[in-house]
Amino acid sequence: MNGTKQYRLLEIFFRALRGEDISVSGLAAEYGVSSKSISRSIAEIKAFLADRRELVGNTELEYSYRDKCYRLEMDELLSSKELFALVEVMIGARAFSAEELHVLINKLKGVTTPGDGKTLSELIRKELYHYPQVRHECESVQDNLWQLINCINDRKEITIDYYRMDRSFVTHRLIPASVMFSDYYFYLIAFSTSDLEKPLYFRIDRIKQIVTHRKREKARNVSFDEGKLRRQSLYMWPGKLRNIRFEFAGPSVQAVLDKLPTARIIERMGNGRYLIGAETYGDGIKMWLLSQGSWVKVTAPEDFVEEMKRELIKAYEQYDT
Repeated sequence: MNGTKQYRLLEIFFRALRGEDISVSGLAAEYGVSSKSISRSIAEIKAFLADRRELVGNTELEYSYRDKCYRLEMDELLSSKELFALVEVMIGARAFSAEELHVLINKLKGVTTPGDGKTLSELIRKELYHYPQVRHECESVQDNLWQLINCINDRKEITIDYYRMDRSFVTHRLIPASVMFSDYYFYLIAFSTSDLEKPLYFRIDRIKQIVTHRKREKARNVSFDEGKLRRQSLYMWPGKLRNIRFEFAGPSVQAVLDKLPTARIIERMGNGRYLIGAETYGDGIKMWLLSQGSWVKVTAPEDFVEEMKRELIKAYEQYDT
């Protein structure tokens, strides 16, 4: 350990930045100096923070009379409650492997205020113990995600080696347009180099390898509105754009409006029943409506009504044996 005053001052500051409790008597004994020397170092740190507001923002080295130590307080740091909320979302999303999730959480803990540290660590430990990891085909979802984002920004064509749902292995030459997250998985939205009209969906965790090409000509002509797709699509299933109507008699119509961002109440029919309209893209809407059982009755368009009837008949026939 370098014993100079400058090195000691920097060490104290970075230890505070890491969330350590700064005890004058404890540091004096550790560095083999007087308590006055440590107090002077702390005073210099406090003066620097006060004089450099434009650089450090609202950052203070504050004294806790209860614990008899200094702690660094920063507006930019995550509070314990903010970090726990983020961890709950990350665990619920199940987008990352257990190893990746542990790394991310430990890094987030490094920019968290030290208050309630023990309680927070115990809560996170319990959540991670039962983490239901989703199986991935690639080595790293994060690596794939970042490589694809760079290809999109640079407008470059790519070739991917991809595991389909039936576990067959295929290769695609694509123009990547966007990445999205939905229901446990990150998705690549891309176009075939031979068809710039129809978007294709690929689960990023099923992409085994990505090769980047220099070619950019076609990619310059590709644009994609992921916000619009997010509003209209469920479960990232392809299909056609439809304006549907259905009656809903479940316990919470608000849950329907939250699930379908384009949904609107057309009519309150009485007895807890609502007529709802929505503009939807893809076949994910059919999967969701079927999951609602007898709470839902599709009324339009007619071809979609018939499609729902056929699905319900097939489901019934599986039990009528």
